[in-house]
Amino acid sequence: MSERRTRHIEVFGRVQGVGFRPYVHRTATALGLDGWVRNVDGHVELTVSGRPDGLRELVARLRDRPPPLAAVRRIEVTDVPGDRAPPGAGFTVVASRADPSAAPREIPPDAAVCEACLAELSDPGDRRFRYPFVNCTDCGPRATVIEGLPYDRERTTMRRFPLCPDCAAEYADPADRRFHAEPLACPVCGPRLAWDGLRGEEALRAAVRAVGAGGIVAVKGLGGYQLVCDATDAAAVDRLRERKRRPAKPFAVMVGDLAGARRLAHVGRTEAAVLASPQRPVVLLRARRHGSPLAAGVHPGTGRVGLFLPTTGLHHLLLGELARPLVVTSGNLADEPIATDDGEARRSLGTVADGFLTHDRPIRARYDDSVVHTAHGAVLLLRRARGYAPAPLALPVPAPVPVVGAGAQLKHTFALAGAGRVHLGTHTGDLADAATYEAFERSYADLTRLTGIAPRVVAHDLHPGYPSTRWATGGRRFDRRIAVQHHHAHVAAVAAEHALTGPFTGVAYDGLGLGDDGTLWGGEVLVADLAGYRRVGRFARAPLPGGEAAVRHPARMALGYLHGLEPLGGPRPAPDLVRPFTDRLDTREAAVVRAMVERGVNCPPASSAGRLFDAAASLLGLGDTVSYEGQAAVALESAAGGHRAGALPWRLARADGLWVYDPEPTLTALLAGLADGVPVPRLAAAFHTTVAEVTAALVGRAVADGAPRTVCLGGGCFQNARLLAEVSGLLRARGLRVLTGRAVPVNDGGISYGQSAVAAAVLAGEG
Repeated sequence: MSERRTRHIEVFGRVQGVGFRPYVHRTATALGLDGWVRNVDGHVELTVSGRPDGLRELVARLRDRPPPLAAVRRIEVTDVPGDRAPPGAGFTVVASRADPSAAPREIPPDAAVCEACLAELSDPGDRRFRYPFVNCTDCGPRATVIEGLPYDRERTTMRRFPLCPDCAAEYADPADRRFHAEPLACPVCGPRLAWDGLRGEEALRAAVRAVGAGGIVAVKGLGGYQLVCDATDAAAVDRLRERKRRPAKPFAVMVGDLAGARRLAHVGRTEAAVLASPQRPVVLLRARRHGSPLAAGVHPGTGRVGLFLPTTGLHHLLLGELARPLVVTSGNLADEPIATDDGEARRSLGTVADGFLTHDRPIRARYDDSVVHTAHGAVLLLRRARGYAPAPLALPVPAPVPVVGAGAQLKHTFALAGAGRVHLGTHTGDLADAATYEAFERSYADLTRLTGIAPRVVAHDLHPGYPSTRWATGGRRFDRRIAVQHHHAHVAAVAAEHALTGPFTGVAYDGLGLGDDGTLWGGEVLVADLAGYRRVGRFARAPLPGGEAAVRHPARMALGYLHGLEPLGGPRPAPDLVRPFTDRLDTREAAVVRAMVERGVNCPPASSAGRLFDAAASLLGLGDTVSYEGQAAVALESAAGGHRAGALPWRLARADGLWVYDPEPTLTALLAGLADGVPVPRLAAAFHTTVAEVTAALVGRAVADGAPRTVCLGGGCFQNARLLAEVSGLLRARGLRVLTGRAVPVNDGGISYGQSAVAAAVLAGEG
């Protein structure tokens, strides 16, 4: 008895909604310890009595072997005088305690249904046989059902479903894997499916019949509605495109298992692991060219297909019944937020869906599907949403006061920074859409309330026209506003993710962002740290005829380069090379655009890598008009495929103290190659090689002038897997350290994280 000790232990991190209290209960009991555990607003606390070696082992297991969905950030242990729990008293889970001062609090992301629950789903002898909402402490909804903290059932949307005796017994049994599983449900007491007056299994079968007959069904998922149709039915896919107003952007495809994925695409070890992970993102994979049953309209214009595995029991049931790949795409019209409310879904999707498979559990928070791709064994997020958000990320320089990064406009996210971590909000979409802007404001209000982070400082883009900038600079009561240049935010996001605090060289390639000189940037080389930067290299400026119209019409961008490229000493392409391109355009429009360029009317100049990719795609006949952002660049990457080609001609020039890439020789060579009959795939591959060589040369010049040898690659152009691989390879061959975004998207979805990192560094530097 003299060796008995008592400790009070507090565990911080993602420890609520992940089965942590049940795990503590089982572990402490197995070690012969007595005491209790409970949730507090932002963490878990326990008081434990027993032998010192047992207490040490408990702390070690909590730190080193937590439950699979948990993330332990910190453990604090204090001695408690006397014995709080007498020997043999056992271990219990006690009522949660509210503590408003416990911010910031972590919100666990949703997790895909686990293997144990799937076994029950398919077992005719189990009481959850074919129950679509099966879940346990290791899987199921979290962020999409939480209404408040501490995380208990009465503060989730499951409070509407009182537990039946069998579920209540599981919930109270420490030996059961559903012990304190807050979304716990069964066919007797849980949510039920509905379809036009039908319930449960009958509703499911009605939806299956509709999809099997070529229909489009709106399915209520975890974080919003999804539109589902047969991915092998060309007519159904075409109808979905027409009704959804999505003429070309690829659709995601859900398959039942990894074998199904391998029939449609090339799946390596890394891809297989992320496909089957609890996050269940859409994974962009190289599509099989021959023998694929997918309709041609599923992923037009690209050799990659986005595949993912079932997330919920409902998805498994649908795929099991239909036995074919399914298009499973966001339940919205083009550019609008994904529908979450039942009435809203019927209003917005009534002209799209042939039927609605719904249920009676409310969706508390809007979460679209996450999207990733892989490179050299690493998983790179392109859209951080369901399964990943809003789990926090580290911040290398902690913010002295809470900060919000307001984000950009496209692929919008916001970020809440507090106590050395950043809670990155889910992907929202294009803020120019009024409904999307409202969705952002609701998401911001919810996440600040749940995390307890009340921002006093807002970091925002320089562009005054962005809705996020207007939000940040409007009447809200922030103590301070910090403007962060767009491309500095891109590379700062990469640096911060990799815990850099010192100087680095940043390469930021994207579409457009406002520079500190008032012009539009997009092909930039910076020497930077988190707090500041200086520009050392860029792409040549070319006019954007019609401004935003040039983004939607790459042919206009090509004309801008041909007739108005910044003069840097190189010769213009000969008229006979240009004529075949202009002859295939509308004669009147081409003349109008040329006149606009020559007179400088509504033609803002931009040093943009993204717009150069658009121009090259148009010159090669891969897309003169686009329906979604990045479409022309995707077509150019797809055309290059696996072809290898040497670089086209290029040159660097000096202008205003910067090294500047002059693409005039490159574009001339593209036109000459077309005239000589060089295949378009080889020219597309050569263009990628050229940009990679140019990038290595720009960085090489900067390093020779004293720039750091660590290089951060950011901006939406680095979603291009080929460009990323070629640039990284050339830079590493020069002995440079190369970093890019992994957990944080390199596109504008990572801007808010970069803004937060910059603001935190600025504030810390002033302290």
